Amino acid sequence: MDGLLCYCRAGFEPELAAELTERAAQAGFAGYARTERNSGYVVFVCEEADDMASALPWSTLVFARQKLRLFADLAGLDPRDRISPIQAALPEDIRFGELLMEHPDSDAGKPMSGLARSLGNALRPALRKAGTLTKEDNPRLLRLHACMLDGDHALLASGDPEDSAPWPLGIPRLRMHADAPSRSALKLEEALLVLLDEDERKRLLRDGMRAADLGAAPGGWTWVLTRQGLRVQAIDNGPLRQNVLDNGLVEHLRADGFNWQPQQPLDWMVCDMVEQPRRVAERMATWFREGWCRHAIFNLKLPMKKRWQETQLCLQLFAAQAEKPLTIRAKQLYHDREEITVFATPAK
Repeated sequence: MDGLLCYCRAGFEPELAAELTERAAQAGFAGYARTERNSGYVVFVCEEADDMASALPWSTLVFARQKLRLFADLAGLDPRDRISPIQAALPEDIRFGELLMEHPDSDAGKPMSGLARSLGNALRPALRKAGTLTKEDNPRLLRLHACMLDGDHALLASGDPEDSAPWPLGIPRLRMHADAPSRSALKLEEALLVLLDEDERKRLLRDGMRAADLGAAPGGWTWVLTRQGLRVQAIDNGPLRQNVLDNGLVEHLRADGFNWQPQQPLDWMVCDMVEQPRRVAERMATWFREGWCRHAIFNLKLPMKKRWQETQLCLQLFAAQAEKPLTIRAKQLYHDREEITVFATPAK
């Protein structure tokens, strides 16, 4: 089988399928999406899979946590010997730098975690002995992903380290810090890892930079920014946790995040307000159009229906009303729910 294997949040398979179908058609590739609701993954079948994979970079896909190049669908595996058919299905001309044994992040997929782990412990030395897998992990080479859908069903795919998420299942492993005011802090921490590359994090998040957090209470996103050394104006009529204020980097202003504007331009603006996504997109565009910030991360809460269409509309609205060239990246993160997270910065 030729195509793409993409992981997503369970329940958002129709959105990812619609995104892949439309994006592939726009790029001139014929194919079709195959998925089931709440499965946690989408397969997009296409005869020109290599070219299509290049045309649809992982960083540009909103609902895909991970994008892999699918090359084998192994159904009916014999539990007494799963290794032989997996080895037989591997491309002869590829030497992989790492093996990731995975399962969909879904109710049906999670029980496969134990099998994936034990099978990986047996498969890894077999592949190394055969020369298909490097003796030591090599992050510069293609990764081999084996996704266990069931005890007798596996999908085999390759991951390009330059065009895929580096984490198993596409999920960064983040822990809730004891001092974090709320779990929303994990959303911004994940956004900084997923939406910015290492160079951007070094350049764009420096001690002494100034930021605004719109709708800040109880202070989760403000807390993350101060841990990066930024000085933050936290905008919210609600209270902030005292430990957020104690570091001396935060000025709490009791105001409406939709009406407040800074007295001078800021380096950053972040926003996680619960509001209609189009209204948020328009307000975020105003910040860039008026030059109130250089960089921003904000969330768009999606409706229950037509979520891919609303995503497109909001991102197009934001880009048009900002009235300046921007680099815009958007993802539905692991710690997001019915929302997507957007990063915007001046285009190079």
